[in-house]
Amino acid sequence: MQLYTYIIKIKAMKILGISGSPRKRGNTDIILNQILLGANDSGFETEAIFLRDYTINSCIGCEKCRKDLTCSHFKDGMNLIYPKIEEAELLILGSPVYNYNITSRMKSFIDRLYPYYEFSDDRPRKYSSRLTNKKRQALVFSVCEQTDPKEDGFATEALARPLEALGYEIADKLTLFGFFERGAVLKDMETMEKARLSGAKFAENY
Repeated sequence: MQLYTYIIKIKAMKILGISGSPRKRGNTDIILNQILLGANDSGFETEAIFLRDYTINSCIGCEKCRKDLTCSHFKDGMNLIYPKIEEAELLILGSPVYNYNITSRMKSFIDRLYPYYEFSDDRPRKYSSRLTNKKRQALVFSVCEQTDPKEDGFATEALARPLEALGYEIADKLTLFGFFERGAVLKDMETMEKARLSGAKFAENY
């Protein structure tokens, strides 16, 4: 009797990490990579995106995306990022704190997620999200130079709340204080380990 062995390739779950820092190899990038490292140890496929490497225009509110279901006004970096967002089950957003908020790059990125909303025609319009087609979770983090928690301002919530509106469950929020110089977080082994363990927990609990 001849035996056949069938190999079924199971597609790995995907985690997409996005850094809104304009500074290459800065603390936000380092923390993002640590979180992804922890998630990767749990068997997830991971990818990091650095928004400074993409041209992302600011949303102009033309509303064409309501009909086209994508941003058809601009042909820019978001056209490359949209498919990655749709593919990933888990999303990580990280930003340094600029004036109590996220960076302009991260804000433009979040605003350009508008095509994923579906709106009713009444006023005020009711909305839903096309990203609820599968279970999605997110982890968000901000990096602040100051040590007073008030100095984080709106940054962490500015990352989390738009994702919640798009149908993501926010699995964790991290706010890291006291880091400014490029790579300063590398000297803090406790914070580095915290970030790695956060990534592992994020993946394992999905």
